Amino acid sequence: MTAPSAPMTQDELKTLVGQAALQYVRPGEVVGVGTGSTVNKFIDALASIKDQIAGAVSSSEASTQRLQALGIPVLDANSVASLGVYIDGADEIDGQGYMIKGGGAALTREKIVAALATQFVCIADASKLVQTLGAFPLPVEVIPMAAAQITRRFAGLGGHAQLRMKDGQPLVTDNGQHILDVHGLKITDPLAFESEVNQWPGVVTVGVFAHQKAQVCLLGTAEGVRTLTY
Repeated sequence: MTAPSAPMTQDELKTLVGQAALQYVRPGEVVGVGTGSTVNKFIDALASIKDQIAGAVSSSEASTQRLQALGIPVLDANSVASLGVYIDGADEIDGQGYMIKGGGAALTREKIVAALATQFVCIADASKLVQTLGAFPLPVEVIPMAAAQITRRFAGLGGHAQLRMKDGQPLVTDNGQHILDVHGLKITDPLAFESEVNQWPGVVTVGVFAHQKAQVCLLGTAEGVRTLTY
């Protein structure tokens, strides 16, 4: 009688969905690549077929370094008219494919690369699937001089915004800006919410991905990879 196998760790689930995402990469194309621990697993898997692709457009300096270290050419986003697929993780994803992203502080570039792509494939473990967005603190990239007034505007919506810190200083993004993490929100209409907050002076990008939502989510579960389509 064989002993039951131990449940997969979160790290193993990330590896599983990272490898599963390869099926959405078409030979000869440039691939859009996101940022984060789950995407790192995808980048590692992508290295196994690097000779079959034309290169990647990356959403962060960290992903660019990892891609280049594995011998995958990284192209400037301005040199690419469109991408077949963009593959990235999420901090939360709901039943419509709307997401909260930005835990890794790369939300602006992620949204830029996602906008180039015909298809957004989200790779995540099952803990990221939610009914309503907002339990994960919402990242918002802001121009530093606007941080206080944006904090007050979120307070008016019932949210509590905190400046993200690193080593005792405000974290500085790849774009030279700061991040506010907003606690206490329930985002019931992600499209309208994203549109509204994006209009606030000083907001560079809000971490709600509704206008650039996922069409597919590869979810790592105890039973293996579950494919959700929206």
